[in-house]
Amino acid sequence: MHIARTVTVFKGHRKADTYLYLADDADPSSLPEALLSSLGELQQVMTLELTPQRRLARVEAAEVLNAIERQGFYLQMPPRSESLMKNDRLLY
Repeated sequence: MHIARTVTVFKGHRKADTYLYLADDADPSSLPEALLSSLGELQQVMTLELTPQRRLARVEAAEVLNAIERQGFYLQMPPRSESLMKNDRLLY
């Protein structure tokens, strides 16, 4: 069970619509180098109080909290386009 956690959200300049969620007290420079280099320079977007019940646009808040607890961050990738999803269904 998760309690409220203050989370800072960053975006990188190399990947559009990709966001990195970190615990507010976390140091982004401690993240894996491969992750940091793929995102490029990080820009802080917002800080918010996150609870499992909070509504987020593209992901369940509980999933973000679990990832932060487990690996120290949550990486939100851009949404897949409808045409890509249709193509994926054809492959399976």
